[in-house]
Amino acid sequence: MLNYWDIVFDYVCHRYLTMLVLLHKNAGAAAASQVRSIAKRLLTTTAAGSTTTTKTTPATEHYDIIIGGGGLVGTTLAAALAKNTTLADKKVLLLEGAPPFKGFNSSGPYQNRVSAINRNSVELFKSIDAWAHIEAARYKPVKQMQVWESNSNALIQFQHDNFASDVACIIENDLILDAVYARVRDSADNVKVLNKARIECVRLPGETGTAHSHVQLQDGRSFSCELLIGADGANSVVRKQMGVDVFSFNYERMGLVATLDLNMEEDSDNSVAWQRFLPTGPVALLPLSSKQSSLVWSTTVPHAKQLLAMESAQFVDALNEAFCREYPRLDVADKALQALNSFFGNSGSQHQRQYPPRVCGVQDGSRATFPLGFLHASSYVCNGAALVGDAAHRVHPLAGQGVNLGFSDVRILVETLATGAYAGFKLGDTQHLIKYERKCLAKNVPIMVGVHGLHTIYSTEFSPVVLLRSLGLQLTQNLPPIKNIFMKSAMG
Repeated sequence: MLNYWDIVFDYVCHRYLTMLVLLHKNAGAAAASQVRSIAKRLLTTTAAGSTTTTKTTPATEHYDIIIGGGGLVGTTLAAALAKNTTLADKKVLLLEGAPPFKGFNSSGPYQNRVSAINRNSVELFKSIDAWAHIEAARYKPVKQMQVWESNSNALIQFQHDNFASDVACIIENDLILDAVYARVRDSADNVKVLNKARIECVRLPGETGTAHSHVQLQDGRSFSCELLIGADGANSVVRKQMGVDVFSFNYERMGLVATLDLNMEEDSDNSVAWQRFLPTGPVALLPLSSKQSSLVWSTTVPHAKQLLAMESAQFVDALNEAFCREYPRLDVADKALQALNSFFGNSGSQHQRQYPPRVCGVQDGSRATFPLGFLHASSYVCNGAALVGDAAHRVHPLAGQGVNLGFSDVRILVETLATGAYAGFKLGDTQHLIKYERKCLAKNVPIMVGVHGLHTIYSTEFSPVVLLRSLGLQLTQNLPPIKNIFMKSAMG
C-alpha cells in the first residue's frame, strides 16, 4: 500500500517529465511560462500536503513498558516496576480510562469494596514501600475464620494461632489504590500516569512488522512500547488482540456488597471472618472495625435484585435470618459427621457452632451488586504483550483469591522482567516471558479449579453431594496437616 510520500514522489516525477517534454517541443517564452506555472503549482501542492500530514498524523511517543489499566493490579505493577533496581531506568506509561484518583479519606465512612489480602500480597506492598501507608490509615487483621454449611453440622475453623501471620487483612480497595499511587507519584521520573485514556486499538509486533507494540487511544493519541501489559480487566482489549483462547462462563449469580453496623460490645475485637454456605450461595462477613463489617453475599440474580431494593430494616432482617435460619438437614450426613468426630476422639462440644454478631444496620448507599463469572486465558503472553489480573483470570469471590492472584502475577512478572533484562533479553521477548506464564499457571490453575469446585458442590442440595461435602469439610477440620495445606495455599 502506497504511503503519502510515495504519492508525492510519483507526482514530482510526472511533473518533471512534463516540463522536459514542454521544453523540448516548445522552446521560447510560451514554454518557459508553462514551466513556471507547473513549478508554482507543484510547490503549492507539496506545501499544502505537508501541512495536512502534520495535522492528521501525530507523533508516536515511545515507552519501554505500557500498562493498560490503572486498577488495583495495574497501578501496583507500575509501582513495583519503578521500585525494582534493575528496571528503575525503564520508561513506564500507565493508561487509566477513569478520571484522576481523588484519594482516600481514612476518617470517612468505610467503603463497600474491600479485599481480603493474604500474606504474599502484604509482602508485595512492603517491598514497594506501600504497606506503611496502609498501616498508618486503617485495616483489620483477621485472627480467625469460621466456615459452615446449612444442610449439616459440618464446619471448619482457621485460627491465627495455627499460622505465623494473620489469616488475612481486610483493606478497602481505595486505600490500596491510595497507597500504590503515592509510590507511583514518588517515581514520576520514569512512570507517567495518563487518565481518561481509553484504548481504541492495539497492534502487536506481528502486525506492525516492527519490534514494538502500538497503542492508539480513542482521542487519537498513539504510543509504542517494547512490552504492552494488559491489566484492563475481564473485557481486556489487549487480550482480544493477542488472539488467545479464553475459557469463560457466567455463574448466573450476583455478588452483593454492603457496609454493616454490628451489635457489639464496646471492648469487643471483631476479628473473626464468618462464611456460611447457603443453598443459593455463600454469605460472608469480613471485619472492618470493632463495630462494623463488610458483607459479600453471593446469590441468584432475582434474589440479589430483591435484596438491593429492600428497605434497610427489611434487608438487615433478611441478612440475620441468612446466618441463623435452620435449613432442612440431612440426617445421614449428621450421623456420619458424629461418627467421624468420634473416630478422631473429638466431642461435639469441640465443634460447637458459633454464630456471627447480630447485624443492626446497613450504611446508606453502600449496597451494590456485580456479576459473578469464571474466566481463564489459555496463554498469558505473546511477543510484545503480557496479561495480569482479571485480564488473564477471574474467579468466584467465595475464597477471596481474585485480587491476590493478580498481585501474585505482579510479583512474578516483575521478577521475570528483571531477570531477563539483566541477562540481556528484550522486555517483550516471548522466550523469556514464557517463564512468567509457566510460574503463574502453576500457581493460579489449582486455586481456580479448587474455588470453582467449591462453588459447584455447594450449589446443590442433592443428598449424596451434601454427604460428601460435609465429610470433606469435617475431615479437613479434624486433620490439621490437610487444613494447613489448604490455608497456606490461600494465604499465598
